[in-house]
Amino acid sequence: MKYDNPVIKGFYPDPSVCKVNDTYYLVCSSMQYFPGVPLFESKDLINWTQIGHCLTRKSQIQLDKVNSSGGVFAPTLRYNGGRFYMTTTNDTTRQNFYVWTDDIYGEWSDPIGVDQGGIDPDLYFEGGKAYFMSNGVDDEGIGGIVQCEIDIETGRKLTPSRSIWQGTGGRYLEAPHLYKIDGRYYIVAAEGGTEFGHMVTYARGDSPSGPFEPYAHNPVLTNRNMGGYEVQAVGHGDLIQDRRGNWWLLHLGFRQMGQWIPYHHLGREVFLTPVTFGEDGWFTAGHHGTTLSSFETDRIPDEVVQQEKKRYTFENMEWGKDWCYLRHPDFGNYSYEHGTLELRGTEITLDQADSPTFIGIRQKDFEAVIFCDVSLTQGEAGITLYMDENHHYDLAIRQGGSGYEVIERLNVGDIKSIEKAVDLKNSSRASLVIQASPTHYRFLLLADGQEIQLGTAQTKYLSSEVAGGFTGVIIGLYAYGKDAAARFTNFTCEYL
Repeated sequence: MKYDNPVIKGFYPDPSVCKVNDTYYLVCSSMQYFPGVPLFESKDLINWTQIGHCLTRKSQIQLDKVNSSGGVFAPTLRYNGGRFYMTTTNDTTRQNFYVWTDDIYGEWSDPIGVDQGGIDPDLYFEGGKAYFMSNGVDDEGIGGIVQCEIDIETGRKLTPSRSIWQGTGGRYLEAPHLYKIDGRYYIVAAEGGTEFGHMVTYARGDSPSGPFEPYAHNPVLTNRNMGGYEVQAVGHGDLIQDRRGNWWLLHLGFRQMGQWIPYHHLGREVFLTPVTFGEDGWFTAGHHGTTLSSFETDRIPDEVVQQEKKRYTFENMEWGKDWCYLRHPDFGNYSYEHGTLELRGTEITLDQADSPTFIGIRQKDFEAVIFCDVSLTQGEAGITLYMDENHHYDLAIRQGGSGYEVIERLNVGDIKSIEKAVDLKNSSRASLVIQASPTHYRFLLLADGQEIQLGTAQTKYLSSEVAGGFTGVIIGLYAYGKDAAARFTNFTCEYL
């Protein structure tokens, strides 16, 4: 069959995967968003369904006032002895920790810390031992992929941290994962930075602590030389063997907004690439070491059909799974009942590294139409296309001098500009529309059966190349102002 990449669209970076019986489970980074670490399941590696999050309680992760792209980095998901483990980093506090559960659909434990630095932690289990890895500096001051043995019940180190592999010379060696395959140990990592130079490299050895011999043709997977190709920055991969014995890499990448427009604003997404082991035990990946936007393969049974949801509404999404908040929300300001979302604003704005009244979903594709009816009691409320506190576009209704008005506001770095305001006269209700294309957003007000255009804005100013950071655009609904109250109905995000 032919399948299309990415297999999970939108801001879901740093995937890690494990298989239990006939089901695959996958987690991704969540940065400053809450709940933390989205959790997915699949039966075929192609179609993924979100089943929850790993970090659902404030006690599990400190996100108060963390800057955008801080917080939760690069999780690893593993299964051992009937128990799931998810290990990750709070990059803001520089703390590596893990949580566990015996019920993948239930709650996860409180965090267990590990006294080893670096980021992108990994867990490997063998012979009753638990090995913990991260990128960083070992107890002797040597940098690289660092490993120690831990007590899995307490997180206590049982051996000193030791640097076991220094990579192939690429910058930002990170994302280590360890596997035992046919009697050999393979260490897979990322190098080159999580931008256009990103790549997957690997080495193998005869023990879980090395020494490791690098693959002679590293990087095994990269799109760094594919100028003008839609899929870029592939790297940070996790190996998985399917039920038929085939091997794959699930890894991140992004889609740039045009052939010769090297910007991306949807975030880093989840890609699937086939892996082939040779008789000598070394493996290759993808199409001559690259990831394609689609693969034709007989590894996926013909009866598998890749599904794609095109229309998102209040009614067909789940509040605890599809939606996210900024940092730790005050849930008393949010309520949903009978197709209506009610938000109560505070004096915290979208421009602050804090928790404004905001609830959002990832933008998953370039071409889309976003619609919502918004009614306001006082203050301001509307739709925001949110990259971070310094880069977001807002289409909102607010109290004006003689009543209410609809505004288009652009926030790009230090520039905050209301591009246009339309007087609603005596009405406190507005039908707001945003039309998205790869390169532009178009902002509209529907009034008296007519479309009133407020303006357009380039998507590239919400890209990582402009804004910095590691996230992607979130389509958010928000309310702002002391005693502000807003009602949102008929929300639709439809991809074309």
